[in-house]
Amino acid sequence: MTVENAQRLDEWFELLERMVLEGIKAEVVEGAVHMVRQRDTHWEIIRRIIRALEDQFGMDIKVTTDVRIDFPGFENGFCPDVMKLRDDAERDPKRGWRHEDVEFVAEVISRGTGMNDYGPKKAAYAEAGVPVYLIADPYQARCHVFTDPKDGEYRTESRFDFGERIDLTHTLLDLTLDTAKFPRD
Repeated sequence: MTVENAQRLDEWFELLERMVLEGIKAEVVEGAVHMVRQRDTHWEIIRRIIRALEDQFGMDIKVTTDVRIDFPGFENGFCPDVMKLRDDAERDPKRGWRHEDVEFVAEVISRGTGMNDYGPKKAAYAEAGVPVYLIADPYQARCHVFTDPKDGEYRTESRFDFGERIDLTHTLLDLTLDTAKFPRD
């Protein structure tokens, strides 16, 4: 990302912080602003994913929700639903977290912005080398797990219906995620 693009993103987010009401998530995907209302279903899935990560790695895990991070591509200022960072990641006071330190991202589909999670965000996460990307889709009652990023795309995709246990023990997360109580829309 160029310095000019980063500055434009900073300007966008400064404006969005003044305009966006509480309970609305806003992010910039390929230069376009996307806003969506947070729903109970959305938050319940996020909470369960974070809880599984805390159970596996402890309460001091570096995990965020809805915190801006800039990813490769044209003006990509994402606010992932769940993002796990390396233990030794350090936040830059001016630029925030670095995409190079991201080990895991989970996005929960919202009806109006789901195409971003399956399309440009997936491509940006692969380009950034995020080792594990999980999409939880309460409309399909299914999770998609993408691993093995190479040359800007994920080489492996697995699908799991809500209710199944997702085996991530072969990844750096080394955990099994139980989706039995993920709510559906």
